[in-house]
Amino acid sequence: MTRTPWWRNAVVYEVYVRSFADADGDGDGDLRGVRSRLGYLRDLGIDALWLTPFYRSPLADGGYDVADYRAVDPRFGSLEDFDALVADAHAHGLRVIIDIVPNHTSDRHPWFQEALAAPPGSPARDRYVFRTGPPDGSPPTDWPSAFGGPAWTRLPDGEWYLHLYASEQPDLNWHNPEVRAEFEDILRFWLDRGADGFRIDVAAGLFKDPEFADLGDRGRHGPGSPIYGRPEVHQVYRDWRRVLDSYDGERMAIGEVWTDDPDTLVRYLRADELHQVFQFHLQLAPWSAKDFRQVVTGAIDAVAPTGAAPTWVLSSHDVIRHTTRYEQPAGPPGIGLARARAALLFVLALPGSTYLYQGEELGLPEVLDMPADARRDPIWIRSGGTVLGRDGCRVPLPWSGKAAPFGFGPDGSRPWLPVPDAWRDLTAEAQSAEPDSMLAFYRRALRKRRALPSDLPDSIEWVDSPGESLAFRRGPLTCVVNFGSEPVKVPSGHRVLTSEPVGDLLPGGTAVWLLDR
Repeated sequence: MTRTPWWRNAVVYEVYVRSFADADGDGDGDLRGVRSRLGYLRDLGIDALWLTPFYRSPLADGGYDVADYRAVDPRFGSLEDFDALVADAHAHGLRVIIDIVPNHTSDRHPWFQEALAAPPGSPARDRYVFRTGPPDGSPPTDWPSAFGGPAWTRLPDGEWYLHLYASEQPDLNWHNPEVRAEFEDILRFWLDRGADGFRIDVAAGLFKDPEFADLGDRGRHGPGSPIYGRPEVHQVYRDWRRVLDSYDGERMAIGEVWTDDPDTLVRYLRADELHQVFQFHLQLAPWSAKDFRQVVTGAIDAVAPTGAAPTWVLSSHDVIRHTTRYEQPAGPPGIGLARARAALLFVLALPGSTYLYQGEELGLPEVLDMPADARRDPIWIRSGGTVLGRDGCRVPLPWSGKAAPFGFGPDGSRPWLPVPDAWRDLTAEAQSAEPDSMLAFYRRALRKRRALPSDLPDSIEWVDSPGESLAFRRGPLTCVVNFGSEPVKVPSGHRVLTSEPVGDLLPGGTAVWLLDR
């Protein structure tokens, strides 16, 4: 009998390291802080944690600007702290996935510093994407930075370097064999230290159009894009798969692949490439039965030919928290929290893996009123303060106590982003003592998920449902979510779990799991 890989139906918890827990009081979360909370994560009921970058970095983009891929930034700890974290996580029965950032480095990386000091056309510059521009002084192409403005910065010697993100994040040249060899060695470095897998940042962006054609009116992530989804990238992931498969313990890789084309997505999931890719459309979908059904059908259909499992994401460190998103369309007070509970039951009942974002189990809202001088996101900075960016979903977690920063760090420490005073009732400590809290509900839902029949199929069947409700069957399990405002009748069956206490009718913004008797 073939054993199901651990990641296929896993619940993975994203730890945004800088905002999780601060052990040393410097205001930044760190690896020792994560290690101190492993019991909390175990009791939550997850299978693995994904650590955002903790490498040596100037933090121009929260650590996604890496200056040394084989070192822990002192603000986050040391290699010994990483080793201890992995050992303790494994002792708790938890896997550890780490971020790898292959599209670009920090501008402080030794390679880029060497490139800046070298003349045009030198081997040092060939590790990155340097180009000359037209005589009129404009950039080499019309490619935009994802953080605003052009994706090119001009040096005093007249050459331009490419950065699809911040100017402090120069893009690597993946046509250079030295780059490819370096990253395979980096993978082995962390696999040798016990990492169970990698989340690959900007997984579709490594190669660019060798002709450097303008983007024009094409979408950045659509078919024929000169920026993302180039066919050369697949050989890199075949090479990486061979590295992963050479280690014991079911090591895996999941790619951050934004694409408007399902056929493009499938190519990353061929048997000798990545194990999973993120399917992000559910975290962008409005609270709507039609939209949720369309996203789920598309996601399952997209991966079905590959034999891989779909992935479900409601929030992450890059989007507005879903408790806030679900306030629209407007309803009674607290409707965002109620809908978030229902959405959790919806995704946990689906086949595949669910990726949670830290703090969603506490029902944390997006912080929209952060002072301008406290914001750090390069999107905010590069837009001149016209685009809020992602700071609002990255506010440090509230753990305990009645005063900010609520146990995020030692008494008297000041976190890197301010924690709202209004979160005093949302701390993990307060919610652990409250049986009807969001935290208690997450723990209950994850426990019930583990207890579901182990032979649930990898497919679903949509079931006719009244009003604005949405229902699907997965073998003996039925999940019903009411997306409307009017109550609908609860189908017959053994009730496993409801997102709110319900009788014969399922109110708007609630969900139920049922098992055939």
